[in-house]
Amino acid sequence: MESSGPRRQFMFGAFGMAGAGLAPVASAAQQESPSSPQFDVRRFGAAGDGKKLETAALQAAIDACAAAGGTVYFPSGTYLSGTLILRSRVRLFLDTGAVLLGSSNLDHYPPQIPAFRSYTDNYTEKSLLYAEGAEQIAIHGRGVIDGQGGSFRGPYKVRPYMLRVISCRHVSVTGITLRNSPMWVQHYLACDDVHIEGLTVHSRVNQNNDGINIDCCRRVRIANCDISSGDDAIVLKSTADRTTRDVVITNCVVSSHCNGLKMGTETNGGFENITIANCTVYDTRLSGLTLQIVDGGVLDRVAVTNIAMQNVGAPIFIRLGDRARPFREGGLKPGVGRLRNAQISNITAVGGGNIGCAIAGLEGHHVENVTLDNIRLTFNGGGTKEDAARQVPEERDKYPEFQMFGRLPAYGFYCRHVRNLRLNNIETLYATPDQRPGLVCDDVDALEVAGCAFGPPQGGGPAIRLVNTRDAFLHGCRAAPGTSAWVQLSGAQTANVTLVGNELSAAASPLEAAQDVPKQAVFLDANRVRK
Repeated sequence: MESSGPRRQFMFGAFGMAGAGLAPVASAAQQESPSSPQFDVRRFGAAGDGKKLETAALQAAIDACAAAGGTVYFPSGTYLSGTLILRSRVRLFLDTGAVLLGSSNLDHYPPQIPAFRSYTDNYTEKSLLYAEGAEQIAIHGRGVIDGQGGSFRGPYKVRPYMLRVISCRHVSVTGITLRNSPMWVQHYLACDDVHIEGLTVHSRVNQNNDGINIDCCRRVRIANCDISSGDDAIVLKSTADRTTRDVVITNCVVSSHCNGLKMGTETNGGFENITIANCTVYDTRLSGLTLQIVDGGVLDRVAVTNIAMQNVGAPIFIRLGDRARPFREGGLKPGVGRLRNAQISNITAVGGGNIGCAIAGLEGHHVENVTLDNIRLTFNGGGTKEDAARQVPEERDKYPEFQMFGRLPAYGFYCRHVRNLRLNNIETLYATPDQRPGLVCDDVDALEVAGCAFGPPQGGGPAIRLVNTRDAFLHGCRAAPGTSAWVQLSGAQTANVTLVGNELSAAASPLEAAQDVPKQAVFLDANRVRK
């Protein structure tokens, strides 16, 4: 059933079909359209009228293509389908005007039970496009995949994924538009060498409409995507004991009813070697950026830079918790994981909510080695003196989201149970009056605050409050007009707090210490203060 015309070789984005080795990455022009389609779905009986169910014809084209390797071509038209199984060495190409339309009948999605077991076994066993154990698979073009997600109502099991790829290697998805998913839009589980680029994702028609889920995968590149999603926009997960690692996310524009850029909620296998750069996040109800470990696992070596945000619930949320959910039914609960070595830089945000940003570990289990550098955040404000004075519950095993602690004692950053925290060139502001400090640290070891400016509480109060904080070095900072005491100290465990070379003449006093603070805990030197 091969199409007529000369036989040609087509590039597969991140891989090629020539010989046994990998070919160079194809250019955007090469990926945009095949020079001559090999397997035209119309030659297998597909009409493309959007009325007749065409699953059998489309699957026949895929299976025929798999025997030889090549491209399944969807010309302009609407192709109504249930589950399609992708095969190795098959590339789907959706031309301009082509729409792969998911059936609204759940019976057209037979269950697919993967060999790789994970917590997602609890979610759904149905998908529009499904691949497992395949190599060199691709979906390209300028067409559309539409899941008709608004037609499905009910719990996880009755809402299919649009695209689910499990235990596959060399996966390339570029250029297409994905919209209206019943469940997660895309789920890549336990895959290696995944290339996702130039996608437009618009899915806000149902619950759990995550834009892109990368789960227990390795060597992943996501670039130049535009995502508007009803749930987390781009989220990394590890729903089994396989680490998600070596991931690059860059040049994406995202908006979400939940989180913009996220690691978690499922974290059993952890995250390593992750870079996120040059993205914008807008109109996002929860966090712009979320890093968390709550089901065991280790988050290590994460770098985030050059992110612009507007209208987000909180720009940054970092959480080490102990939900301790096993990924297999009846499995042992994981122990507390580790969250360490995160560098976040060049972040600007306006329209942050009124809760504040949390960097929160657990007593005896500190978040470690976090650096925030060159960050300017404007919050909505509205916090009260009662908010500033409240005791924040530990919420050890609570579902982790930025609002889990309630309104924080700091309108900017609330940091608790952290070791080796560096804040460099940070500026926090509020749009409407707020009576909370810009920075509160509680049980923090090895704190450095350099070149920072925290807008002071409206009506007086400290710009910074340190509670049981040890080995703190504050230097090169400046106090804003209206500041009473620039730093307020409390807690009998406070020790080795040093203020050197700060511009504090706008503050009524540089320091205020509670009676329980040891007298030898503070060192002041060469600060410019009010005379």
